[in-house]
Amino acid sequence: MDFMQYWQYSDMVTKTLFFVLFALSLISWVTGIIRVLQSRKLAATVADDLTHQIQAKQTGLIEQDAPTRRLVIEQALLKHIGRYRFSSERGLPILGTTAAIAPFIGLFGTVWGIFHALHNIGTSGQAGLGQVAGPVGEALIMTGLGIAVAIPAVVFYNLAVRINRRVMYHANDRAHDLLADSANIKAVANTQPTEQVTSVKSSADTQVSNTTKQYRNVSTSQL
Repeated sequence: MDFMQYWQYSDMVTKTLFFVLFALSLISWVTGIIRVLQSRKLAATVADDLTHQIQAKQTGLIEQDAPTRRLVIEQALLKHIGRYRFSSERGLPILGTTAAIAPFIGLFGTVWGIFHALHNIGTSGQAGLGQVAGPVGEALIMTGLGIAVAIPAVVFYNLAVRINRRVMYHANDRAHDLLADSANIKAVANTQPTEQVTSVKSSADTQVSNTTKQYRNVSTSQL
């Protein structure tokens, strides 16, 4: 089937629908590729980035009590995980909308093309099979274009959603580990001064013992 012949036969409505489908296809391909690449990058770095963010937050919480420290870290984890979720879902509405409306746009173009073809056939007065089959078959091209636009959008959407689930799994898994480790901050902070005091006391006792021994040795030698 000659596309140029179909293009000359179509009216302004059909041409407009064709350009709409072409624009949706271009946008969905660009958005889908960028979304998948960014989601894969985020899945590889989300755990380390979350650890860095929480460790920077923990430096100012050493002197706080355990309930306050746990509450602050929980709020920080929820905030960062929410940001990761928002970042990973960018572009998904475009893909979902394209996958949902593209087949209907193509179907509308087909219905309009068939109506336009039958109207021309009725005006010309020629109603043979050759005059009906050609224009109706050409009108079905719009349905095929709508499906061709919708299929890549659906594939990109499902692939991005699958990767985003992995992003959230890594983020939540590391968040539980960081929340469990936050309970040990106070214990470590309290242990270090005690160890330092014990070390200083032991060193002082050793010096006193050595001084006493030297004094006894001097006294014995004088006697």
